[in-house]
Amino acid sequence: MTRQVVSQLTNRVARFAAMGLFAVVLTACAGNLFGPQKMREEPIVPAAALYQGALDDMDRQYYQTAIKKLQQLERQHPRDPITEKGKLMQVYANYRIGKFNDAILAADRYVALYPNGKDVAYVLWLKGTSYFAQIKDITRDQQLSRDAIDTYNLLIANHPNSEHAKDAKEKLLVAYDQLAGKEMSVGRYYLGSGQYTAGINRFREVVEKWQTSTHIEEALFRLTEGYLLLGLTNEAMSAAAVLGHNYPSSDWYKRAFELLGKQGLAPQLNSGSWLAAHRS
Repeated sequence: MTRQVVSQLTNRVARFAAMGLFAVVLTACAGNLFGPQKMREEPIVPAAALYQGALDDMDRQYYQTAIKKLQQLERQHPRDPITEKGKLMQVYANYRIGKFNDAILAADRYVALYPNGKDVAYVLWLKGTSYFAQIKDITRDQQLSRDAIDTYNLLIANHPNSEHAKDAKEKLLVAYDQLAGKEMSVGRYYLGSGQYTAGINRFREVVEKWQTSTHIEEALFRLTEGYLLLGLTNEAMSAAAVLGHNYPSSDWYKRAFELLGKQGLAPQLNSGSWLAAHRS
C-alpha cells in the first residue's frame, strides 16, 4: 500500500514538472510563434532640433549628452546637410571630454565622407592633437608621437595656409623632441651596457633626423664618447668639432673637449666623415 502511494506521488510530481517545463518553453518561444517582439521605435526628431539641442548642450559643456544627440542626428538624418556639421561637432566634443580615441575615429569618418569639406583642416588638427595629448614620457613607446607627426604633416602639406597649420608646426617640434628623447634614452642604455655600436646608431639617428631637437648637443657629445670607446678617434674628433662649431658655448662641447684632451686629442673635422654634412 505504501509503495503504491509513493509511486502515485512520484508520478504526479513528474507530471507537474513536465507541465512547468512546457510552460517555460512555450513562453520562450512565444515570440517565434506569434511573430518577433517589436523593438521600441526611436522617435524621429527634426534634424534642426537635434542639432540645436546639441549646440545648447555644448554651450553648457554637457558634451556627453551633446554627443548622443549628434549620434541620433547621424542615424535619423544621414543625408541632411546639417549632419556634416554634426559629425564635426562629434570630433570636437569627444576631444573636449578626453575621449581621444573616439575623437580620432570620428575624425577619420568625417575625412572619409567629406574629403573636400571646408573644415577638414580643423578636423585633422583635432585628430593630431588627440594623439598629441596622449604622448607618454620618453621611456614609453612613442607610436602616438609618430601618429601625431603623420597627422600634422598631412595637415601642413594639404592646408599650408590654414590657421591650424602654424600650431601644428609648433606641436611637431615637441613630437620630434619626444622621438629624439626616446632614441637618446635607448642610446644611453646601450652605451652604459658596453654595446657601443648600437648606442652610436641611436645618437646618429638623432643627429640626422632631429637637428632641431633639444637633444642634439648631447647626441654629438655621446657620439664623441662612443667613438672614443671604440677607438675611432677621427670620428670622435669630428663629432666634437661639429658640436663646437654649431654650439660653441654648450656645456656638452666643454665636456667633449675635455674628454678628447685626456687622450691628447682635439676637435677636428674629417671631411670624409658623415658628420661633415651636419656642420651648420
